[in-house]
Amino acid sequence: MTSLSEQSSQHGQSPQHGRSPQHEPGTPGGGPPEPARRTAAAGPSRLPAPLALLRPGQWPKNVLVVPLPLLGADLAWDMAARIAVAMAAFVLASSLVYVVNDLADVERDRRHPVKRHRPLAAGRITPRAAVALAALLAALLVPLLAASGPGVAAPVLLYLAVNAAYSWKLKHLPLLDVFVVATGFVLRLLGGYGASGRPLSAWLVLTVLTLCLVLIVGKRRHELGVAGSGHRPALVGYSAHFLDLVLVLCSGLTVVGYLLYLRTESGFETGALLTAPLALFALFRYLQIVVVHAEGGNPVRTLLRDRAMLATAALWAALLLTFQLT
Repeated sequence: MTSLSEQSSQHGQSPQHGRSPQHEPGTPGGGPPEPARRTAAAGPSRLPAPLALLRPGQWPKNVLVVPLPLLGADLAWDMAARIAVAMAAFVLASSLVYVVNDLADVERDRRHPVKRHRPLAAGRITPRAAVALAALLAALLVPLLAASGPGVAAPVLLYLAVNAAYSWKLKHLPLLDVFVVATGFVLRLLGGYGASGRPLSAWLVLTVLTLCLVLIVGKRRHELGVAGSGHRPALVGYSAHFLDLVLVLCSGLTVVGYLLYLRTESGFETGALLTAPLALFALFRYLQIVVVHAEGGNPVRTLLRDRAMLATAALWAALLLTFQLT
């Protein structure tokens, strides 16, 4: 795959003497493509400020990842109820993390073309009110964790600890920043396993980790093009070409992990391998969105609003459900 940042030269000529080098989106002389400009021009949320601070648009992360251990399982109402409690716990925990992160990054967010519209950065809610909201979330989370048991409480508490370290230091360190965020999704998956009581699937863990790295690296690539490295210090350790290589590597590992999960640990029959082309198409489509269209700044919005991705996901889910019921 050819990077958008790759500079072309012909017959050994250097970029200085051949054709003019291509510019990365957002760099001087190139300018962002239209999708990036639209993203940068996005306005503030229409939700009430306290609700917008919780980022309900990101809650689907918990709804999509926590129930994954139910794949191939004999469904039971008590198991589904425990999974629902685990999802609620991660919704509260992730919302608490978003509030704390916005409190810590309010000044930096004000300099970002999109994040300046967040409630704290835009002045729609005071820091004191945000602290009170964080305290309320923590108060709601404690009894939920007590009721859910150690299988859910341990991953949630570790999720909070990892994100505290991320907000304090790790988000400024290239490579570590993307792995820490991806770890949050793995902890969601572990919480789902703790709630369901099913044995852990190592291949599903690997698949979730590498898929989340694809989404996060795609987001970093978009941020690098739209706002440069000034807003997020970790971006100084990346280039568009390097991130393209990482995207290819993680995409390949995702497909291999998914196939091995289906074949060895999922409980599905061999026919479930027929979903592999859908997995490939979904990855190709996401890479097209990130690399060709220079989008992907909000992976959740991309996954839930792109028609091709939605159609693929619907067919994928229908096939897996068919194999699970037969």
